[in-house]
Amino acid sequence: MIRKAILDDVSRIAEILVFVKRIKFRPIFQDDDYSFNTLQVLKVAKEYSKPEILNNIYVYDDGIVKGLIHIEGKEIKELYVDHFFQDQGIGSSLIEFAKKEFDVDFLWAIEKNTDALRFYEAHGFYLSDIKKFEEGTTEYLVMMKRKGK
Repeated sequence: MIRKAILDDVSRIAEILVFVKRIKFRPIFQDDDYSFNTLQVLKVAKEYSKPEILNNIYVYDDGIVKGLIHIEGKEIKELYVDHFFQDQGIGSSLIEFAKKEFDVDFLWAIEKNTDALRFYEAHGFYLSDIKKFEEGTTEYLVMMKRKGK
């Protein structure tokens, strides 16, 4: 079931974000200081407990919070599924929820995260010609737009 995140979910949300970001992004950015000093579960939990963030997060919860989607306006800001529960349709459920309930029409993805790009393309998004640097890095973010929007 997909539901609005609550304060009790914050530690699980932080755990998912930290570990998936380490697994997916450390090979791209190769920044151990960020991955293991800045990216800490307690720090992320504190940040995500702020109402302006938490109020825009929805979780996939079937008794265990297994994934999350962060939506602001028509943008998907983040979509993460716990590494142990990937390839079970959870990300698909979350993105389809966002399309149906919020009519989302764009997102930014790391250009080198080809798994994510393929996933979003499979769910009706395409690469636009718009890109920008991920702040503080030499890596590009690419804007993906929803077909027909």
